[in-house]
Amino acid sequence: MVDTLPRPGAAGAVLLDGPEGRHAATVQRLRVGEALVLTDGAGAWTLGTVEEVRRDALLVRPGEIRQDPPPPLRIVVVQALPKGERGELAVDLATEAGADGIVPWAAARSVARWDRDKATRGVEKWRATARSAAKQARRRYVPPVDPLAGTAQVVERISAATLALVLHESATEPLTGLDLPAAGELLLVVGPEGGVSPEELTAFTGAGARAVRLGPEVLRSSTAAAVALGALAVLTGRWG
Repeated sequence: MVDTLPRPGAAGAVLLDGPEGRHAATVQRLRVGEALVLTDGAGAWTLGTVEEVRRDALLVRPGEIRQDPPPPLRIVVVQALPKGERGELAVDLATEAGADGIVPWAAARSVARWDRDKATRGVEKWRATARSAAKQARRRYVPPVDPLAGTAQVVERISAATLALVLHESATEPLTGLDLPAAGELLLVVGPEGGVSPEELTAFTGAGARAVRLGPEVLRSSTAAAVALGALAVLTGRWG
């Protein structure tokens, strides 16, 4: 994954160095003649061929640059702050499962608390995790991670979304029984370890969200989004 894709033709082979080149040369151990995909994380990509392997870099000849269109239905995860390193785990799993965007949420019952400085560091850490997970999953889009949101901001996002779903253990409507929109933005709200508070649930449903359940089991806050995204991928045809 690179910040800017090299243009084929005039410059010939291009140098892939830095962390990406080092990983390709020393971890993946790519060899001359092997193919690799270069992407900018925003849908543009090219299939390149390794022409030379150096100690911590590669010379790659890029092919035609292509652009994958974004999905018609964009699924954004509003993730309540889990405790400890489970926040990065939640982002990692959600990214690999296909989230198109992630919003960290300071829920009333979140054990983790971010002040201004901690929020800045936390968001940057989540963004780095999303980028790493996107590379692992060979995604051509890296989901953006928004700044930390409060409940009032989540309510605003719900009001603007095409459809908003709140995962809740006491909900009676199953996720798998929904009639999903074909396009727009689907907001998926995941509560903290202590669950979504009654006041938050009232505010969310008042703004148009629907409370849904995944199944009889109660999942961890850090894994619920990934499981729900898998179900949504089947329902929307992403995994078709």
